[in-house]
Amino acid sequence: MSNSSSVKKFLLLAFADTWELQLLHFWLFLGIYLAALLGNGLIITTIACDHHLHTPMYFFLLNLSILDLGSISTTLPKAMANSFWDTRDISYYGCAAQVFFFLFFISAEYFLLTIMSYDRYVAICKPLHYGTLLGNRACVHMTAGAWGTGFLYAVLHSANTFSLPLCEGNVVDQFFCEIPHILKLSCSQSYLREVGLIMVSACLGFGCFVLIVVSYVQIFRAVLRIPSEQGQHKIFSTCLPHLAVVSLFISTSMFAHLKPPSISSPFLDLVVSFLYSVVPPAVNPLIYSLRNQEIKDALRRLYEYTFLQH
Repeated sequence: MSNSSSVKKFLLLAFADTWELQLLHFWLFLGIYLAALLGNGLIITTIACDHHLHTPMYFFLLNLSILDLGSISTTLPKAMANSFWDTRDISYYGCAAQVFFFLFFISAEYFLLTIMSYDRYVAICKPLHYGTLLGNRACVHMTAGAWGTGFLYAVLHSANTFSLPLCEGNVVDQFFCEIPHILKLSCSQSYLREVGLIMVSACLGFGCFVLIVVSYVQIFRAVLRIPSEQGQHKIFSTCLPHLAVVSLFISTSMFAHLKPPSISSPFLDLVVSFLYSVVPPAVNPLIYSLRNQEIKDALRRLYEYTFLQH
């Protein structure tokens, strides 16, 4: 990182030009952040406290909520602070930390969503082998693999990005530190190494996407063979929330990074990045709680135990 020591801080993109609008954005961000904290916190607490939910599917969901809390806490508090204090500054090391932790949480979440699609595939298409393929040890190992791979991914990208000399200014055209925008500040051909890493990551991400699609194709084929509508509804109630979360995560991320340059603008980049980095962690708990009867029953039991017993 010594090559970039001349850059002491970065300037992030503001959401508005006037302080009044900045303050309005602060209250909006605060509401979204509190909703994400409450929703994910409730899911984590409910799954941890209710023994009915001590199954592989809800173990993965608990980890997903932890990752959601981590990813939104990496970007939104700094954006809130900048909006409230009407500033754009973020320190060099603060930017590096933001890049690392956001990559860590967001990549680990994608790997975990892939594992969750495999969990649903085994549960529906190979129910007799579910206990063997997804025992406690296997679940822990797969989850640890998602966290570990995300950590390695974040270390490689962060170290490579912040080892580049930055001589094209310090203005990041985004509301948080994001690698493509930092690469624009590099004046070295060494940035091609990071481009190569991004291409490898894209291939890995596409592989996970293929696994998710194949899993759900097999799931829907199995569900359509079930004669009972009640049986179909029960299976869909556990699959559709995960499918909705995956669709939201992938569609917003792909549009943010693969949209045509002809429609690109600073404001559109800001809005799209907000959609993929902030909206999914805030909306995921709502998606799972609305469609999943077991979660709703567990929340009711938790409420009755907490408020009615005392």
